[in-house]
Amino acid sequence: MAYIDGFVVAVPAANKDAYRRLAAAAAPLYLEFGGTRIVEAWGDDVPEGKVTDLRRAVKARPDEVIVFSWIEYPSKGVRDAASAKMMSDPRMKELGTQMPFDGQRMIYGGFEVSLDARTQGRAGYVDGALLPVPAGNKDAYRAIASSLAAVLREHGATRVVDAWGDDVPDGKVTDFKGAVKATGDEQVVFSWIEWPSKEARDAGWRKAFADPRMRQDNAPYDERRRTHGGFVPLVDEQAS
Repeated sequence: MAYIDGFVVAVPAANKDAYRRLAAAAAPLYLEFGGTRIVEAWGDDVPEGKVTDLRRAVKARPDEVIVFSWIEYPSKGVRDAASAKMMSDPRMKELGTQMPFDGQRMIYGGFEVSLDARTQGRAGYVDGALLPVPAGNKDAYRAIASSLAAVLREHGATRVVDAWGDDVPDGKVTDFKGAVKATGDEQVVFSWIEWPSKEARDAGWRKAFADPRMRQDNAPYDERRRTHGGFVPLVDEQAS
């Protein structure tokens, strides 16, 4: 089963180029260690929420931009082996001294892919989201997510991924569970939608919102605590 390491980071806007350079330098190492794809996406349309949102999730300051990123692995075993290599590799340690953001407020975790619906095409724009789903509603959530993914792909999305929380640690400052105010019986879902461009995304959502198949009267999670935003890829590297 495919596995994801997911991250949300607050980066000072002035450090965008420095962050891009760091991410571009790290990407080949992740691929060397067994990753199949690394995406770093810069916040473009990250709305404020009534209960929580991505900015509050990482305690972002006014001058900071949200980065939504992930590393894809073919399995949890490959991911675990890669993590061990990263911890001992001097190149990764050197990159760790150059972080142009506050690492204490970065949230991260490991997720098992439960849905990966795709067509051909690289991502020109990404919608990223975090959701709190009761553990007992996993199958119900998967069924609805699969149905909605088909509609979104029909309206222009090239890929829809949902990944179920598996290794989501508690943080000292913030974490994924706090990001969605998850209760004891809830798991965090790390999800994203890929589009060819922002224009395709905007047009696709207009069509989706008008599509009656998108209406879900009994969502198996608390929509008020869903955090989401639109992002422009800064780095998108894949294994050859």
